[in-house]
Amino acid sequence: MHKMMRLIKSLLISSVFLSAFSYAEISVIVSSNNHNDSLDKDNISRVFLGKTKNFPDGSQAVPVDQKAGSSARESFNTNVLGKSSSQLKAYWSRLIFTGKGTPPKESGDDLAVKKLVAENPNLIGYVNSETVDGSVKVVYKF
Repeated sequence: MHKMMRLIKSLLISSVFLSAFSYAEISVIVSSNNHNDSLDKDNISRVFLGKTKNFPDGSQAVPVDQKAGSSARESFNTNVLGKSSSQLKAYWSRLIFTGKGTPPKESGDDLAVKKLVAENPNLIGYVNSETVDGSVKVVYKF
């Protein structure tokens, strides 16, 4: 019985950590020098799926992804793009094969993406909201 109680306690603790981990708020960011103050999910999705190369104000939009497998990337893919990792892989394989597009560049973790985006007003990325500072502007949160 004692082993069973320890197992239940361990499972409860694990589920609390997983819940907290999976509900981290993600912010879609641009440089603080970018003139776009907010974007909707459709604008962001179109940029990250290669369907447009511009922000709504007409300036160039270059998406940067976090490294494959990161929790922020998985959350972004599901909540903004509406696709799983395997669906996105198939999507980009098809576009690359036909010469109609290239996927966003993988640019590391939260800090790496924030640094790149802060330095270039044409870039758009996403990070855990806790990473946001004055060097970037949040245009969408989920």
